[in-house]
Amino acid sequence: MPELPEVETVVRTLTGLVVGKTIERVSVHLGRIIRTPDDVEEFKSLVAGQTIHAIKRRAKFIQFVLDRDVLISHLRMEGRYGLYQAEEPVEKHTHVVFHFTDGTELRYRDVRQFGTMDLFALGTETTAGPMAKLGVEPLDEGFTAAAFSKLLNGRSTKIKPLLLNQECIVGLGNIYVDESLFLAGIHPETPAGKLTKKQVVRLQESIVATLSEAVEQGGSSIKSYVNGQGEMGMFQQSLKVYGRKDEPCVQCGTPIVRFVVGGRGTHICPVCQKQ
Repeated sequence: MPELPEVETVVRTLTGLVVGKTIERVSVHLGRIIRTPDDVEEFKSLVAGQTIHAIKRRAKFIQFVLDRDVLISHLRMEGRYGLYQAEEPVEKHTHVVFHFTDGTELRYRDVRQFGTMDLFALGTETTAGPMAKLGVEPLDEGFTAAAFSKLLNGRSTKIKPLLLNQECIVGLGNIYVDESLFLAGIHPETPAGKLTKKQVVRLQESIVATLSEAVEQGGSSIKSYVNGQGEMGMFQQSLKVYGRKDEPCVQCGTPIVRFVVGGRGTHICPVCQKQ
């Protein structure tokens, strides 16, 4: 599933491709992708004629800011957007097409069919629907060591599951949690509230550094992720632990170990991340 850096990369790419374009009409070939409103014809009617003024990211959600509404899109496992000329052949598994007045089309393709789209009136998108209970953004200025410490204080939950909880901190998935914990030298099963002040500072800095580098690299092309122009991210070449089971640790040479924490496959160096 695309995580914060991948979604941020898609947002930046799509911003340069479709902001300013006006939607003439919408074709929906798989109705269940559209969740709000629950009537697909109403969705198509509401979106038609509106212009895309901005594209933003909140957590792992893409927000298309229109004249009167905000379209919230979640890519889930394998959702992809691509800009095409209207005469270009439509690929299999293309479920939603936004036809622009200039003859181009923004096509949403999703092999696994898990992606979702919700349309809310402008100004209500953060208080209703999927974005109503989201936690702090790790790349915002407000995500300081002090704020992070307050978030962790008194929690007995293991640190990895807490970092994956989108109601606490958003955008982090399995890849970047493993990488951040390794960089900070923290075992993923450490109770969140038991981290020392120095560990909290290191982890906060590691999360920001890991995500920032991943964004600059265009994300990680784990499985089938590509950005809005079909380009693959390069951060997977910088991974220190994730997906490197039995390979030597880049810091000490000890083989990387894989086990399960909170139902998620987890990679650590047993020497650099002692419990």
